[in-house]
Amino acid sequence: MSNSELSNRALAALPGGVSHELRYRAPHPIYVERAAGAEKWDAEGRRYIDFKMGSASQMLGHGHPAVVEALQRQAARAIFSADCHEAEIEWAEWVNRLFPCAERTRFTASGSEATMLAIRLGRAWSGRDKVLRADGHYHGWHDHTLKGAKAGSLQAASLGVPDAVTGLIEVCAADPLAMQAALQDNSIGTVIIEASGANYGSVPLPVETLRALHDTARAAGAVLIFDEIITGLRWSPGGRQARDDIVPDLTTLAKVATGGLPGGAVCGRAEIMELMNNSAARDGLSPPVSHKGTFNGSPLIAAAACAAMPLLATGEAQAQADAMAERLRDGLNALMARHGIAGCAYGESSTCHLLFGAADPAGLNPVEIRSVPPVLVAGLRGGLLARGVDLMSHTSCVTSAAHTPELIDEALDAFDAVFAALVQDGVLQ
Repeated sequence: MSNSELSNRALAALPGGVSHELRYRAPHPIYVERAAGAEKWDAEGRRYIDFKMGSASQMLGHGHPAVVEALQRQAARAIFSADCHEAEIEWAEWVNRLFPCAERTRFTASGSEATMLAIRLGRAWSGRDKVLRADGHYHGWHDHTLKGAKAGSLQAASLGVPDAVTGLIEVCAADPLAMQAALQDNSIGTVIIEASGANYGSVPLPVETLRALHDTARAAGAVLIFDEIITGLRWSPGGRQARDDIVPDLTTLAKVATGGLPGGAVCGRAEIMELMNNSAARDGLSPPVSHKGTFNGSPLIAAAACAAMPLLATGEAQAQADAMAERLRDGLNALMARHGIAGCAYGESSTCHLLFGAADPAGLNPVEIRSVPPVLVAGLRGGLLARGVDLMSHTSCVTSAAHTPELIDEALDAFDAVFAALVQDGVLQ
């Protein structure tokens, strides 16, 4: 069945024909039937070099043998029984060993659930209801994270979010002085920051700025949460906090930390995390902070994560992915110069972001960086898809340990052709 035929079926069964709004694409999405390494194939048999990599979750590459074998072995033993099991202990031990802030770990069923729980813990520990977040940083889709998710706007990026909820969220620039001013409001007890900078580093946070934000939150006595759902086990085996020695109170994880399967985690200081201990009591509640979830730490996810952790802990996977991202960025900058395109490719670790109209993202705010004309986004992504290359979102992408120099060079040939077409059509200049 073709992609368009599958899309027609989907439109009659799913709202908008998709299960995630970013998968929507006119006239229709691609429907992927299989994936291996850093490549995937759609329903029509078309091959793509994948720079989406499961929304940055497949750090080891699609279908890594160790992960597949672990899943098959666990599925034959027990898929799910809603009981405790040894693999969740081993998985938590890995997280606690790798992440500097982690003295205890609690698993969730998604990254959004992880930020939801971390915010609840922050409020419970601080005794203060308000949460401060950085403008344009992304922390999932739930009600408490939508105000400020769209850079430059204080409106929740969705209908159905009550004013009573958004009133508990304050937004400031990812700037130490702005944060210090915001934290004069003593009803704020929790600060949450995307450790990479907004949108997995498309708006970078330099080390000195992140450290200053950390120090500012700590000086105000706020519970500091690092959202490392992208950076965790990607920037380094212990995330950005381990790489740069900047340690928060709590950290949220998902994607790579789950072996590339659905799930998430919160880890952090024992005294905060133990608020979820059933044997503890406070204000007549035991546990003081309630956290449930049928599929938390499920055996299948834990098995995959435990298989992936030894491979991720060495740093070799990250080094390969980082090298391939650097090769991609260097190649793109050379192509943009050759085509006379004002802009640059940049990014940390295994990310690659394209900026058009400026030679450097330094000094630009999230609105300036994220404001890409829709015609350019459509032309770039559509042109690349037609040539067998898939990006992650807008004008950004990630690499994995499965990417090779040959795949990067093949992708650069596709970018070369697309840049030439966009220049010819007047979309780029």
